[in-house]
Amino acid sequence: MNRLLLVVWLALSSCQAWAAGPGSDGVTLNFVNADIDGVVKAVSEMTGKNFIVDPRVKGTVNIVSAKPVSKALAYDVFLSALRLQGYAAVEDMGIVKIVPEGDAKLHQSTPAPQDKTRAIGDRIETRVFALKYESALQLVPILRPLIAPNNTIAAYQNSNTLVITDYASNVQRLEKIIDAIDQPSATDPIIIALKYASALDVAQTVNRLFAETGQGAAGGDSSQRLLVVADTRSNSLLARGSGDASRLNRLRQFVAMLDSPTSAGGNIHVIALKNAEAVKLAETLRAIHQGEAGSAAPRSSAPATPLSAAMSSPAAAATPASGSGIIQADAATNSLIITASDAIYNNLRAVVDRLDMRRAQVYVEALIAEITADKAAEFGIQWQDLNGLGKTGTQTFGGTNFGSAGQNILGIAQNPLTAGRGLNIGVLKGQVSIGGVNILNLGLLVRALETDGNANILSTPTLLTLDNEEARIVIGQNVPFITGQYAVSAAATTPTPFQTIERKDVGLTLKIKPQISEGGTVRLQIYQEVSSIQDSTNAAGVITNKRSVESNVLVDDGQIIVLGGLIQDSVSDGVDKVPLLGDIPGLGNLFKYNTRKRSKTNLMVFLRPTVLRSAQSADTLTKGRYDYILGEQAKPTPAANPLLQDEATPSLPRMPGQ
Repeated sequence: MNRLLLVVWLALSSCQAWAAGPGSDGVTLNFVNADIDGVVKAVSEMTGKNFIVDPRVKGTVNIVSAKPVSKALAYDVFLSALRLQGYAAVEDMGIVKIVPEGDAKLHQSTPAPQDKTRAIGDRIETRVFALKYESALQLVPILRPLIAPNNTIAAYQNSNTLVITDYASNVQRLEKIIDAIDQPSATDPIIIALKYASALDVAQTVNRLFAETGQGAAGGDSSQRLLVVADTRSNSLLARGSGDASRLNRLRQFVAMLDSPTSAGGNIHVIALKNAEAVKLAETLRAIHQGEAGSAAPRSSAPATPLSAAMSSPAAAATPASGSGIIQADAATNSLIITASDAIYNNLRAVVDRLDMRRAQVYVEALIAEITADKAAEFGIQWQDLNGLGKTGTQTFGGTNFGSAGQNILGIAQNPLTAGRGLNIGVLKGQVSIGGVNILNLGLLVRALETDGNANILSTPTLLTLDNEEARIVIGQNVPFITGQYAVSAAATTPTPFQTIERKDVGLTLKIKPQISEGGTVRLQIYQEVSSIQDSTNAAGVITNKRSVESNVLVDDGQIIVLGGLIQDSVSDGVDKVPLLGDIPGLGNLFKYNTRKRSKTNLMVFLRPTVLRSAQSADTLTKGRYDYILGEQAKPTPAANPLLQDEATPSLPRMPGQ
């Protein structure tokens, strides 16, 4: 019995916590090999907290304090002792759950916001970190070794955040590490706002300066590169460097020195244009600025000299106006001269930069395809009896005579050389004399002819022009046309007949004016004409054939579109015959002449525009056409002949770089 009491006393004495004194909040902890359940009960009495202990929580705790500690600190010491044993405490709705450390993350724990007071010590806490610069996925392998194996870290890529569940003390340490890593890089772009200077002018100066010092050279060290771009809308500079932040700091200092107000009220600025025409652009700027000055003039009590009045005369243009400024163009250097205050100049400079851009070009290929087919046939038999002609007395003759010259039997009888093309078979019975003229006595003529003609003509005129600029190409002849003539009477002493002549282009004419939309669609005003000479022996003048198309179309870049054309099919059938005799079945073919003709024409005009927005695309197109002509020039080179001297064939030189 005494031995049992001793064991109970030893057990109770190993789990004790004494109050420091009457009315004091301090306690002295003394737990030596104390069971966890007994320690939990003692801490619950000290702090007034309610505990739930997981059945898996087993073991002993050793806590010794030489001096009294507060009850709050005693609770933190208790949590630290649990952590060393592999257990954790989770507070939820006024209850403290003591569970194995690996299960703590599965219990409810409200994520701690970053702008509130965080928990400290060995409490389990879940924290969400929103990153600003670095990637959350890339930070996970860096922070994972710093977190307890039983706790977790996860990255959410969509919002670039980290979710960490760990002890509060360790979470605080991780927060400092994340803040040190999540910093803006020296390669991130920065914005430098300007007050006085023009962002475009400063950007050009800075890029030129840093390029000369090697920091902007494209072939230099990549760590020394610095890119500066002007934003005209906000009059700011956008800069980005690939090295350390010191280069950006030097850039800020340099820009600050340039962005300083000037002492003069009207500054003279010279802007060298790259693509636009200075004279036309100056007129546009005057119209813009005149409208701004006119709208702002009523607000001022003092009369201001309008910009249009300042530009109305050369004398006024040479002298700065007392109003808002002067805009003048120098055509020799294609430059603009602007005299205005900094604010007005900055606005005009932004407009100039937008208008002084490389204009796109349009390469237009017109495809003219003409396919014609002509088929004709004729067959006939003609009779003639001239035996009685040339004799005295009353005589008779008769026969059939069909067709025009070269076809009828009488014409061939007078001159056989006038027989037309085809098969001509006749029966000749000598000749007869009529009025002293000998004529062949051609009694029978059988004539047969069939013709078949085809033509395939493809013309591809091409033309290159600037956007919204009209261009024209003419390939053909300049033919004279008689428009009037005069001849004096024969009674005049010195007759002086004369003719008036008008010359016209006959051939191929292509005239276009393209307009490129922002989406790449091309609007074309087009006129195309193909003309040729049909007959130049006509007494009334030259007869020409003409095919023309004039239209406005919309076509996408590189797309082939049909402009118009003609599909014509005509058939003609003619019969010359002797009445009654020609209608006899079978036998009637001896008294008739048949002709038949069919003509078919297919003419189509197609168009294909190609937009050239850069010099490289224009060079590629030019090289392709150049190589094609080189190949065509090599084809007609004559073969070597030992009896003839070889002559060098003229050809285009190779393009540079080939």
